[in-house]
Amino acid sequence: MPSSHWRRRVAATAVSLVLLSLPAIAPATATTPAAATTPDAAVSRLAPPDLPEPSTAAVAREELVELRIEAPHSMDGYSRAKFPHWIKQNGQCDTREVVLARDGENVEQDDMCRATAGVWFSEYDDKTLTSAGQLDIDHIVPLANAWRSGADEWTTPQRKSFANDLKDPQLIAVSASSNRQKGDKSPDQWAPQFTYWCTYARAWIDIKHLYRLNVTGPEKAKLTDMLDTCQE
Repeated sequence: MPSSHWRRRVAATAVSLVLLSLPAIAPATATTPAAATTPDAAVSRLAPPDLPEPSTAAVAREELVELRIEAPHSMDGYSRAKFPHWIKQNGQCDTREVVLARDGENVEQDDMCRATAGVWFSEYDDKTLTSAGQLDIDHIVPLANAWRSGADEWTTPQRKSFANDLKDPQLIAVSASSNRQKGDKSPDQWAPQFTYWCTYARAWIDIKHLYRLNVTGPEKAKLTDMLDTCQE
């Protein structure tokens, strides 16, 4: 079960959300990280996206110690179709549109919940975007990485919950270009801009800990380096 230090923050959206129940997960309480002193508190022209708050750096360090170090599993049998997404969350609103509404400012939607206007800030590469078509919804822990880390042993409903998780720090709207550069790489292979390292590492560790996924040795070492950028 996940650490007892979890605190969930459900951001207000332009649509009513029906959040998914995650497999074998019970949310709990976390302490609030220092806001203005962290590297990520730097200077966006927009308010930062409302990524559900990861645990503090101190808790993330404890969670990282608990993660199993293991060689990547085989990619045999992998398909994105085994992680069904984007699913309908409420009426016509699918997971992508919910995250776009959550993470943007002044987002307008049509009667199918598609974002027709808005402004978004991409934390990965410090870009401000004004068209939903310029954005991807990134899985902080990519689907293929999850497969290599233990999701190959999950059921389809578990993978579906993972791929559409609005409750935990797993989904974020970022520029399509940065998401495609990242692909399915782990932090030792790709990382966002330096000012976002602290939040990114905390979110990555939280998700891996919550879903009992493995890490590799180089991945753990890089996450340790990224946590060192947090001001605790």
